[in-house]
Amino acid sequence: MEKLNNSIDRSWIDKWDQPFIISGPCSAESEKQILETANRLNSSSVQVFRAGIWKPRTKPNNFEGVGKKGLEWLHKVKKNTGLMVATEIANAEHVRLAISFGIDVLWIGARSTASPFTIQEIADALEGENNKIVLVKNPIHPDIELWIGALERLLGKGIQKLGVIHRGFYTYKNSKYRNQPNWNLLLNFRSLLPRIPIICDPSHICGNKEGIFDIAKAAYHFQYEGLMIESHCDPSHALSDAQQQITPENLLKMLKKLTSIEKFDQKSKRYLDSFRILIDELDENIITLLAERMNISKKLGSLKKSSDIAVIQPSRWEKIMKKSLFFGKSLGLTEEFLEGIFELLHQESIKIQNQIR
Repeated sequence: MEKLNNSIDRSWIDKWDQPFIISGPCSAESEKQILETANRLNSSSVQVFRAGIWKPRTKPNNFEGVGKKGLEWLHKVKKNTGLMVATEIANAEHVRLAISFGIDVLWIGARSTASPFTIQEIADALEGENNKIVLVKNPIHPDIELWIGALERLLGKGIQKLGVIHRGFYTYKNSKYRNQPNWNLLLNFRSLLPRIPIICDPSHICGNKEGIFDIAKAAYHFQYEGLMIESHCDPSHALSDAQQQITPENLLKMLKKLTSIEKFDQKSKRYLDSFRILIDELDENIITLLAERMNISKKLGSLKKSSDIAVIQPSRWEKIMKKSLFFGKSLGLTEEFLEGIFELLHQESIKIQNQIR
């Protein structure tokens, strides 16, 4: 871990005196769309123009990207605007083609990060390309070791200009986010690798336009080095992820607003707000889990009614309390606190089941 942390080359991001911004459409769809979006983004606020060329889809027969010709369009963007250009790679052939067209920044997607075989194939293909910037998205599930392992495989092939992209994590529970931010996990990741540049991807965390600014603002409080936000010249007609893309003009307004916050935000307040964000996320998780628990109580009530079983089961309740108190105390929670919470849960569950009966 120490070797990885000390070997990271931050020169590619430390040279900027402002947040590192990557923006562009989810997918390259046409040369006109790519060039128009890039021209409208071309400003001192954006350093890298991005577009997906190969799109890994969950099911076949969906739009899976334009392939090699999209790299030609990105090359034109680089030539015409001076912006660096970026795209996602998922295998050795992608690496070869992207390098041949002078792509500056390569990112590895969440699905690829989850596969050590895929990462090793990409790392092998990148050997000798020491000047390429390679960004690794977090795996779909919250597995820090997989994430760090991907970085170690790349470093093993001489790639030192590394960074990571926080795009959120899949969750089985209902959430207002497409992918749960899990800010606390990111704090743990940063404590292990304090020198790794972290880029936040609000577009994939939110899955919609409405929440992008709030996530970007939260990333600022956690002192991320940059943002990757999807933008499109005509978002409503995008061929992929239309709901989470914004216009270049709206992106630039958002970045200006974030800059104004930074100017007047004191360091102490930034730390305070970061702790509040952690608490807010945990509170949302608690509420979601409570709702799921009560939904199960409804199903349990229906089953008890059809089977003519009493709502209150004292022996079952005694077992729950004993197990929960033991587990909670092992985590540093007081018996009084746990008894109060579980008594409220029990009473609400009884109320729900009695209403069904």
